[in-house]
Amino acid sequence: MPAILRNKFYLYMTEFFAGMSVMAVELGASRLLAPYFSSSQIVWTIIIGTIMIAMALGNIYGGRSADKNPDPAKLYGRILIAAVWIAAIPVFGKYIILGISGLLIFAVSSHFLVIAAFAACMVIFVFPLFLLGTVTPSLAKYCVSSLEDSGSTVGTLGAYNTIGSIIGTFLPTFVTIPAVGTSITFLLFAGILLILGVVYFISAKSGTKRMIVSGICFLLCCLLGYSDKFAFWESDLVYEGESIYNYLQVREDDDAVYLSTNVLFGVQSVYQKEDTLTGMYYDYAMAAPLMTGKKPSDCSVLILGMGTGTYSTQCEKYYGEMDIEGVEIDKDITGLARDYFNLAEKTPVTTYDGRAYLQAVDRQYDVIMVDAYQDITIPFQMSTVEFFTMVRNHLKENGVMVVNMNMRGKEEGSINQYLADTISSVFSEVYTVDVEYSTNRELFASQNKDMIDNMQSGIGSMGLSLDYSLRSMLQEVSRNADRYEGTNFVMTDDKAPVELLGMRAIDEIIKEEVEYYKGVYEREGLSGLLNML
Repeated sequence: MPAILRNKFYLYMTEFFAGMSVMAVELGASRLLAPYFSSSQIVWTIIIGTIMIAMALGNIYGGRSADKNPDPAKLYGRILIAAVWIAAIPVFGKYIILGISGLLIFAVSSHFLVIAAFAACMVIFVFPLFLLGTVTPSLAKYCVSSLEDSGSTVGTLGAYNTIGSIIGTFLPTFVTIPAVGTSITFLLFAGILLILGVVYFISAKSGTKRMIVSGICFLLCCLLGYSDKFAFWESDLVYEGESIYNYLQVREDDDAVYLSTNVLFGVQSVYQKEDTLTGMYYDYAMAAPLMTGKKPSDCSVLILGMGTGTYSTQCEKYYGEMDIEGVEIDKDITGLARDYFNLAEKTPVTTYDGRAYLQAVDRQYDVIMVDAYQDITIPFQMSTVEFFTMVRNHLKENGVMVVNMNMRGKEEGSINQYLADTISSVFSEVYTVDVEYSTNRELFASQNKDMIDNMQSGIGSMGLSLDYSLRSMLQEVSRNADRYEGTNFVMTDDKAPVELLGMRAIDEIIKEEVEYYKGVYEREGLSGLLNML
């Protein structure tokens, strides 16, 4: 046995860094998948489940391998392979995800998110974590010298693994990912594993070829994998980066600036360079101040999910200076709002969770906009009876809540029916309007039965002072607003299945979007589809 293994400290350090790397890879996996599949509980469940499968299989194989041939070179050889594979994830990971998604989107008619995310995890993460799963049983074989100290030795190994896992949980989240990004995080922890293996083989005076090949592969991955670009096909992005909470992408054209927090689905914020409407749900939401019965300029507005301030900017552009404040959990988005989206410096934005903010303040508002639902990610704590009751209690008399529901949902028991039923159990007056040319639906809620009449009166009283395009839009909202009668699909803090409901809605949207391309493929084959794309 090499001299370095006679000191159990090195073996304990191997266990420590292996445990740390497993958790770092798990957190890196969530960041790698989030821009494509969201960071919902469903995706986290898939990641954790896949990793547990890999670790369990690794434990079984590692124990049997150590019993059959207790050669430490085999273990540290596997660690080298795991290091190279993890280093290669930034190079190939996003291409694999998009490739799998592209194949499955035409082959799968339901549960696309689950199947695509699971397939991506299996291809990208199972093998290296299977290899790392062999570490603990192998080290137990090398560390235990007698039955008398076997319990304390295995316990010490478990402690080192646990401590490493704890550090591997906090370090990527609070240090490496915010500071240097997901790609470099993978490379850093791959480098730690590589050093572990190299130290062993140098001590054993063997494995020269393994070290050279592993080192060359790692260096190539460092050169090719240093990238924070998830939308690698986009060449004209103004900004692309990561925050603690989100992948962030800003792009610009002649007319507007756009923010996306998901590569595959949707736009979260937009800033119109000219004095025009956005053509999105923000325009419909501008009906809310008129529904209060007040002049818009006299209204106080709270925006939960401020984003880059599109709603705030549009309100002040058309209604004049207003008392508006925002709450946004991601301070980096607020920074982008100031830098790229012309959010006024005088507009206060608090970095906080929307529900926690309502718990912390006593102020009441004329309008509260809830815009915290990001495509396929709906925070359950902001979708329940308890939350909407808090919103109602923070509204002034005749105040109005406006909610953007960005996945329309048509079938019985859809996510929007759950949200609308939940809101109607709290507010006596609820109206919904489908946003034209999109999957969004805007919901207005109040205790004031005259909210629609107030809007119509407000449009009339403002007359020619109201921008023509906005007046037309508001009239459309007035014509198309449907009074909502609630049923029994109510969500509470105890039971709010927003992830499953959101996944069902995404399946519906994807099915509609790809139906045309499936038809092209069926008629003209792959060549016809490629020509169309």
